[in-house]
Amino acid sequence: MTDPRIVPTDVPAMDTAGGGTADQAPDPLRLCIFATVALLGWLLGPLALAFFAGLGAVGYARARRAGLLRSKCLLGDTRLVLGYLALLVVVAIAALVVGFGPWRLW
Repeated sequence: MTDPRIVPTDVPAMDTAGGGTADQAPDPLRLCIFATVALLGWLLGPLALAFFAGLGAVGYARARRAGLLRSKCLLGDTRLVLGYLALLVVVAIAALVVGFGPWRLW
């Protein structure tokens, strides 16, 4: 049930690009997220790469099974994106096992 005192023009307009209302400055939340992911990558090295690439691969595999054939990713085709993410997982595991970085497991 709607409140008769609320007129549709009283609802602030949403700025879909920035996430705030039309009279507010946009919230650059994505930049904060990117910085946090970069920090985790810097601190955790190949472990972070393997985790995030694996998480992305699982997400794209589910989306592909649900019917997504084209992605907003630069690679476009979801098969290419899945191949790229799988390659990143392999490189991250190789970096941990073989040790082309300071993050060797053994």
